[in-house]
Amino acid sequence: MGKKENNSPHNPPPTSLADALRLFHEKFSFSPGITYIPVQDSPGQITAEAIFSPLSVPAAHLSEVDGIAVRSKDTVHASKGNPVLLSDVIQVSTGNVVPSGYDAVIMNEDLEEKNGRYFIEKPVRPWHHIRPIGDDIVHNEMILPRKSTIRPADIGALISYGITEVPVCDLKVALIPTGDMIVPVGIHPEPNQMIASNLYVAAALIRSVGATVTHYPIIPDDKNKIKEAVKRAIQDHDIVLISGGSSKGKKDYTAAVIEELGTIIVNGIAIIPAKTTILGEIERKPIIGMPGYPVANYTILREIVLPLLSWYGYEIPEYPEIPVTLGSTIHSSTGFDEFVLTTVGKIADRWIAVPFPRGAGMQMHMVRSHAYLKIPAEVNELKSGDETSASLTVPRNIAEKVILVTGSHDPGIDYLSDLARDAGIHIASSHVGSMGGLFSLQQGFCHLAPMHLLADDGEYNIPYLKKHFHDEELVLICVGERIQGIVSRDNLGFEAITTHRFINRQEGSGTRILLDHLLKQKKINPASIAGYDEMVLTHPGVCLAVKNGEADLGLTLYNVAHAFSLPFVPVDVDRYELVTTKAMFEKDIRIKIIFELIKSQRFKEILIHLGGYKIDQTGCVRYCIVR
Repeated sequence: MGKKENNSPHNPPPTSLADALRLFHEKFSFSPGITYIPVQDSPGQITAEAIFSPLSVPAAHLSEVDGIAVRSKDTVHASKGNPVLLSDVIQVSTGNVVPSGYDAVIMNEDLEEKNGRYFIEKPVRPWHHIRPIGDDIVHNEMILPRKSTIRPADIGALISYGITEVPVCDLKVALIPTGDMIVPVGIHPEPNQMIASNLYVAAALIRSVGATVTHYPIIPDDKNKIKEAVKRAIQDHDIVLISGGSSKGKKDYTAAVIEELGTIIVNGIAIIPAKTTILGEIERKPIIGMPGYPVANYTILREIVLPLLSWYGYEIPEYPEIPVTLGSTIHSSTGFDEFVLTTVGKIADRWIAVPFPRGAGMQMHMVRSHAYLKIPAEVNELKSGDETSASLTVPRNIAEKVILVTGSHDPGIDYLSDLARDAGIHIASSHVGSMGGLFSLQQGFCHLAPMHLLADDGEYNIPYLKKHFHDEELVLICVGERIQGIVSRDNLGFEAITTHRFINRQEGSGTRILLDHLLKQKKINPASIAGYDEMVLTHPGVCLAVKNGEADLGLTLYNVAHAFSLPFVPVDVDRYELVTTKAMFEKDIRIKIIFELIKSQRFKEILIHLGGYKIDQTGCVRYCIVR
C-alpha cells in the first residue's frame, strides 16, 4: 500500500498537475515574437502571420496537352457521322499559353489530320484541356493561415508562388544548468559527478517543435551567480528553464532566485518523479525550475514544457494511448500522479506493458522504453495482470515490432538485438532473473524467457518447466553454453568464498541457483559467507561491485569479467536457452527471425569474439511437452 504524505501547515501539499497547468496558463498571454527566415530553412517552423500569394498560378491560360487550340463553339456539331473540319486553330504544346480568343485544346490523339487540316468527330466544352489563370492559386489568396506548422510539401508551394521569406514565430528559450556536481560534455566525470545532459535533451525536444534555444554555461551552486544568469536570460528570452536546484537542500537556490526576481506560482507538483518542480514568473515571462535527475527532468519536459509551447501555438507530439495488460505489479504513493516508463509488446491480440524499476536518474530506462503509464493520485497499486492504458512514445508500427525478452541477463542478447534491427525487430530485454522469466512466460507476459536453471540432477531448464507449467508445449532455443566462474581483483578461486567478501545475485536468477547448487555440493553453509545476502541484478553489477571494492569476489560470466579487465577463475558451464511456447515458435514471425539469427554464423562469430561461450549447441532446439 502507498504511504500518504504528511502535509502540515509548514509542509503544504504539492499542487496537482492539472491545477499547476491551469495556474500557469492563467498567468501569461503567450504571444511569441516574429522573425523572417528563408523559405528553405522553414520546415517545422510555425507561421506567425497568414501568408498570401503575390502571384496567380498559372499566370495565364495554359494548355494541359500537346494539340491544337480551338474555339469550342466551332466544334458543337461534330460527330462520327458528321466530322467537322477546323480551319481556325493554333498548335500548342503542354504548358504553352493558350492564345486569346481560344477556349479549348484538343489533344493530338483525338485529331484526324489530312493535308494539314484537322477533322474532329466529337465536340469539346469550353476550357477543355486548359488550366485557367489562377487554377492553382490566385493573387492574394491565402497559402497558409497563422499558426501553421510548415511542412516539407509546403516549401515547394511557397517557392512556386514567389515567396522567398516567411514570418515565423520567434520563441526564445534559455536553458540554464546549475550544480557543483555537473560537468560539461566532453569531460570525464568523477564518481560523484554527472555530465550536463539534461539541457541537451530539452534543447532537442524544444527545437523539434520549432522554438529557438540558447544554452547557458553551467552555473555552480552559488545563489548570486544563478541570479545573475537568470536576470540576463530573462532580458533576451521568452521562457527560462533552470535544471537543478529546485529541491529544498542547502544548495538549492532556484526558488529563492525566482522569489527575489519575480513570483513563484507553484512550488512543488504532485507528480512522481519531479515533485520538486517550480513554476514561476519574472517580468511577465514563464520560468521553470526543473529537477536535476534525468527521468524527472524529462517528465517535466513532457508534462509541463510541451503544453507551455503549445500555448504559444506550437504543435507538440502526441502520445497515443493503447490498452495494456501489466506484466508486473506496481506500487505507488497516494496523493501523487506517478509516471512509469515501460516497454510494450504485442502478444497474440493483447498489448503487454513491462514497467521498468523506478528511479529518477535511470536514463537507460528512457532509451529502452516505448511507452509510459500514468498512475492516478488516488491509486496506490496496480497488480500484475491488471488492464490499464499506456501512452506510446514510439510510433505504433515500431511498438508492434517489439519482442519482449524477459528473464536472465546475458551480453549476447544485446548483440542479438543489434542484429535483429536489420529485420526491423526491436528486442526489449528485462533482467528479472531466470525464475522471473519463467513466471512471465507462464502468465503470457513475454515472447521469450531466457533462463539457465540448474536442477539437482544436473539438467538445465526442463525440470523447472515441467514443475511450473501444465498442459503446455514449450520450445527451448539454445543461445550457448557459458563459462561461469569467480571474478575478483586478486585472482581468487571458489574456495575464497568463505574467507572474502562476496557479492551475490538476486534470488531466482540462474547464477544464484548455480551458486546454491555448488555450495550444497561442497557442503558450505551460506551463513558462513560474508555478503551472501548482498545482491545485484546483473552480471555487470557483480563485476562493478568487485571493481569498486564493494566486494572481493562474485560469480559471473567470463566475458563480463573480461570486459571489466578483472581476473576470472572458471567454475562451471551452464546452458543458456530462450524458452517460448510452441504456438509462438511456429506462428510468430518475430520469433522465427530471432531463431534464424541465433543459428546464423554471424551470431556465432559474435559469441566467439565475446569469449566464454561454447557454441556447439547454439541454435539447437529442444522440446518440452508438459501434461
